[in-house]
Formats: sequence, structure tokens, C-alpha cells
Amino acid sequence: MAKCFALMGWSLPVIESMQKLNKPYVVVSYPDFEGYAKENNIPFVSYQFDEWSDSSNSLDLKAKLDEFGADVAVPLFEETVEWAGALNSLYRDDPRVLNRAFLFRNKAMMKRKALIGGLRVGLFEEVYSKEGVLNFMERLNQANLQIDGEEDSWVHIKPFASAGTVGHRLLRSKKDVENKCVDEDFPCLAESHLPGKEFSCEAFIHGGKIRFLNITEYVKLGYSNFIPEGNYLHTKRDKIMKEMQKLVDIFGIQYGMIHPEWFLTENDEISFGETACRIPGGHILELCGKAYGFDALAAFVLCHDPDLTEEELAEILPPLDARPKEFYGNVMIYPHKNQISKLIIPEELKEESYFLDHNLIPPMTTQKISDREGFGNHFGTVNFKGEDPDRMTELLLHYENVDFYH
Repeated sequence: MAKCFALMGWSLPVIESMQKLNKPYVVVSYPDFEGYAKENNIPFVSYQFDEWSDSSNSLDLKAKLDEFGADVAVPLFEETVEWAGALNSLYRDDPRVLNRAFLFRNKAMMKRKALIGGLRVGLFEEVYSKEGVLNFMERLNQANLQIDGEEDSWVHIKPFASAGTVGHRLLRSKKDVENKCVDEDFPCLAESHLPGKEFSCEAFIHGGKIRFLNITEYVKLGYSNFIPEGNYLHTKRDKIMKEMQKLVDIFGIQYGMIHPEWFLTENDEISFGETACRIPGGHILELCGKAYGFDALAAFVLCHDPDLTEEELAEILPPLDARPKEFYGNVMIYPHKNQISKLIIPEELKEESYFLDHNLIPPMTTQKISDREGFGNHFGTVNFKGEDPDRMTELLLHYENVDFYH
């Protein structure tokens, strides 16, 4: 077992999990959290995670962490992935660990590696201006054999290193390129639209092998999902598992957890979207833990430890073939208006047998709502639990459109 886990970022639920397990840890995060950490006796190293330039600063950080006996670094959020990779490359004496971290932080590099390894991906290109996006869209139109008058091929643009859907724009036409793109978008990755049903996987990896695989069914990206996967996706589990292990092998991942997103077409083809190696959004690990009955956050941390034994792995992870009888899902709630003053919980929700709970908070005063950026500022979740995934899907779709804030 690791002497001490360096938790890179800030997550109270992860800290609580480590405390319950009585595992040694130290939190490495921004100076803003230092006061709270001291008040609550949380081992803490204050660090400003500036934009990554080179690995020299990681030597300075390692020296600070040596005082705690840290020998495993765990990235809790996107901005700390390179830093954890740099530390682990030192702890394991393997410079490739840092190189792999760059795959998770640069979507263009990630796509190239996936393509070289034989995964199915869309067409993609690094672009530096609106003109670059227009040229990419024109080449897509030509490749799709479109004729004059037909709609343009859809293009997605994404920042190279942002988390989730932050900065993600869907461009359906050349007019969209002119109207929606701004100078701050560039440089970025442009890619073709991938058709099919979108889902994510959460693969807990140790020794280069998937030890537990969760499949999260997306009802609507950025709004709602449930765990485990519904009946149809479950029939594809073996196929998905093979693609997942292929991804692990291609990227050379040895320890930790990855959170890739995939698209399954009606023709049974699976396309790779992108992947991350930190805690996923949408409260996915929270749902995963409830559905499978284990501490998913603790397992996320512990799987980063190369010294974890087979017995310890069996204790912290469900069996690879586990299939819960009940499904857990949530819908993230966003106000539908630009200004709100009260929270209204519909009576029909209170009477719904699948309704579990919610964490929506009434506004204290009249509040203006700012524009959303990457689904990152939802006001809370409404949580459901039940035995029928089709009913779960209906409920999540319905409550996505209910206006809880007035």
C-alpha cells in the first residue's frame, strides 16, 4: 500500500472517503483552500497550478510532498493531470507516465494516438482561425459527396485541454462558423460529428488490466444519465469491454481510472469520442457507488497505487460481471429564466415512486442567471432510483424540461 496519496485538487467527498478508510493522504490545491484545511486538520500543501510549461516545477512540488512521504499522485480535476503525471513519473522512475498524461490533456494528440492504435474516430484537425474551420467544413462536405443546396456537414470545435464540454461548440453550417466562433476559441480541435448513442465508461485499471467496468447511459449529455446501462446497451457490454481494453493498451495505461465517451451506431459500430483520467462530471462516481454498493471515490484513488494487492483490489471493487438490480439516475437542473426568485418542487415529483431526493436550494433573493459554460454551473440535481431503465429514461427526459426555478 502507498505510504501516502497526494490528492491533486480539491474534493471533500474524496477526503472523507480517505478518512473513513484511514488511508494516509495529503491534499495539494490552491491557496484559497488552505484556511479550511487547517481548521479541519486536513494535511495540505498550498500550490498554484499555473498553466503547464515544463516538468521543472514538479521537482519543487515533489520536495514539498516528500515531507509527507507521498509516493502516489492522484488527479482530482482536469487542471492537475499533468502535475500528477509528472510526480508519478518520478515516483515510478518512468518518464512515459508524464507523456501519457499529455494524451489526456491534448485532444488532438489523444485523437491521433487513438487513430494510430486502430480505434474508430471521426475526421479531425487542429484549426487556428474561422477560415480554418470553414475549410475543414468544406472538406467534410466534399468527403460526404454533398451537392449544392444540401446542408453543411456538422463540425464540433473544442479547446485542446478544457474539461468536459467547456468551450465546446456545435457548428451546423458555415453561417454558424461566422456567427458563433470568436477569436478566443482558437487554436482548437475541429472534428466531424459522430452519430450514434453516446455513453461513457468508468474503467478501474490496475496492472494494465480493467478490474471493474461501469457503463453510464447518457439520456442527454450535460443534463442526465443513469447507472448501470440500460437493457440494450447491456447486450453490447462484451463488445464495449473489448474496445475499452484496446484503449487501455493503446494509451499504455497501467493504474488509475479512465472516463472515455463513446458513440454506438445502429450498425453496431463503436466510435471513440475522448477520454479523461480524473473524477467525471455528472456525479457519475456517486451514482456508480450507490448502484454497485461500493466507495467509488476511494476505489478511484486506490487504483492509482502500483503496490495494491489482488486481495485489496477484490475488497474495494465489485466483481467484473456485477449487474445491479436497481438503477440510479439524476437530472441536472438549470433555471429556464434569466432571473429567478423561488424554487418550486412539483407535487407529481413528490408522489413519484422512483424519486429519491434532490439537493436544490431556494434562492435567497431575486437572482440573475449568467450564461452557462460547458454545463458546469447547474443548480443541483434531482435523483431517482428504480428497477426499470426505460421508466428511468422517461423520468429524466421529463424533468429536464420542468422549470424548478421561477
